[in-house]
Amino acid sequence: MPFIANLPHPLKMAAAGVSWSKGFCKSGWLPTVQIVRHAKAVTRHWRPMHIVRQKLMEITEYIPPKPLIPERCIKPSVKPAKEEPAYMNMLYRQAKQTFLENNMIAVCQYNYVPGRDMLFMRHRLQKYNIHVKFFPNEIIIRFLLESKYKNLLPLFVSHNLLLVSPEARVKDMLRVLKNNPYVNFLGGCVDNTILSKQGFAMYAKLPSLAAAQGQVVDTLSIMGSHTSTLLQHGPLHLSCLLDQYVKQQSGEAEEAKKTDKSEAL
Repeated sequence: MPFIANLPHPLKMAAAGVSWSKGFCKSGWLPTVQIVRHAKAVTRHWRPMHIVRQKLMEITEYIPPKPLIPERCIKPSVKPAKEEPAYMNMLYRQAKQTFLENNMIAVCQYNYVPGRDMLFMRHRLQKYNIHVKFFPNEIIIRFLLESKYKNLLPLFVSHNLLLVSPEARVKDMLRVLKNNPYVNFLGGCVDNTILSKQGFAMYAKLPSLAAAQGQVVDTLSIMGSHTSTLLQHGPLHLSCLLDQYVKQQSGEAEEAKKTDKSEAL
């Protein structure tokens, strides 16, 4: 049929089906299966809730009871620990190692020092095996709070530097710092003993270890000899008394003999 060619595709199919069914109907034969296309009506549309039902839902809504103890008291908020930078951890380990390996630790206030003077001071200190160390105050304070050197905390104010040595070279250190007005000595620690600036001055006046040991040996030897003389004084005095007593007894016996002889004559 020529009019079918001008129709859209769905209409072409429908027209072809109609003509095809009419042709078969004329011959007296009907198909056993017929395909029928139909659209289902949409009956469910959104409708607003009735105002009475809405009020009833809000009134009957379940409200859980509040606990007697606040939840923040039962489960305290734990803040995650902040990871410190690796550089700060390295400085902390170096500061700890410095305090553990050195017998003399001097704390000084660091003012502006010209580069040449600072280099000259370091060179003079290294002659006596004294080294200059720089650490941030926050690292030193963090270490001191966890160690036995807590009493050194008041010395770390503003900019500081440390003069450390494995030996107690107090006299040499004070001699070098005396000629350097840019560095103010505050105090420190010697042989696990915390000393002030005056304590360091008194420590420098002490004799050397060998001289002190010689004085101790002399004192002990004098005390030993004095003790021996005291122990020997008693027996010597007793022997002298006994000798005197024997002499007196022998003298009295001789006098008695003489008197007897004179009486007999």
